[in-house]
Amino acid sequence: MNLKRSDLKQRAVALIRSARPSVILVALAYTALSFLMYLLSNRLMGINFTQADMDRYMQLLSEGNLDYAMVLLEDMTPPASSAAINILMQILLAIVDAGFILFLLNTIRSTGACLGNLLDGFGFFLKIILLSIVQYIFVALWSLLLVFPGIIAAYRYRMAIYLLVDDPGRGVMECIRLSKEMMKGHKWELFVLDLSFIGWGFLAMLPVIGYAVQVWTVPYMSMTKALYYENLSGRDIYAAQSGGAVPPPWEFQ
Repeated sequence: MNLKRSDLKQRAVALIRSARPSVILVALAYTALSFLMYLLSNRLMGINFTQADMDRYMQLLSEGNLDYAMVLLEDMTPPASSAAINILMQILLAIVDAGFILFLLNTIRSTGACLGNLLDGFGFFLKIILLSIVQYIFVALWSLLLVFPGIIAAYRYRMAIYLLVDDPGRGVMECIRLSKEMMKGHKWELFVLDLSFIGWGFLAMLPVIGYAVQVWTVPYMSMTKALYYENLSGRDIYAAQSGGAVPPPWEFQ
C-alpha cells in the first residue's frame, strides 16, 4: 500500500464530511436495515424454552428416557420455517452489505452515489450468495487445519466482494482468484488496519452509548476499508472520478 493508514483515515473523514448524499445518513439507513434483520433473525432462531423445560429435559436424560427427551428437544427447537426465514434474512443482509460497498465506491469516485445503492445488489444477488458460500467453504476448510490458516484464508479472500461489486460481470471464482492475487503481501497490512480500529470497536460495544458511537464508526471504518481497496487496486483515492484509475498492479494476464 502506497499510503499510510493515517492517510486513508484522513481521506475517509474528508469524504464523510463533504460527500453528498451524506455518508453518515446512508450508513444510518444501512445500519438500521442490518439491525432489523439481525433482530428478526435472533427472534426466529432464539431460545424457545424455559428453565423448567431444560430441567425436564435433563431429568429425562438422567432417567434414560431418550425418546421423550428427543420429543421435548424437538419442541424447543425453532421450526423449519423459522430456519428458512433466517436464511433469507442472511441473504438479504449480504445483499445490503454489497449495496453499501457500492455506495462507498461511488462516493469515492463521485459516480452517482445515492441511497438506492443499498438495494443495487439485488441486480446480481445470485453471485453475491454464491460468493458468500464459496468464501465460507474455503475459509472453513482452511480452519480445519488450525485457527491461523483460517484467519489467513479470510484475509486472502477479503477483497472478493469488493471486486464483485466493482464489476458484477466477473465470475465468482474470478473474484476469488483476483482477491488472492490482490492480497499477496498485504494480508498483514490489512490485519493491522483492522486492529487500528479496536478502540472504536470497544466503544461501540458499550451499553447505550455504543449506538451513538456506531453512528460514526460504521461510516468511518467502512469508508477507510473501501479506500484501502481503491488504493490496493492502483486507483488514486484523491481523484474525484474513476477515470483517474491506473491498471491494477496485482492483476496478471
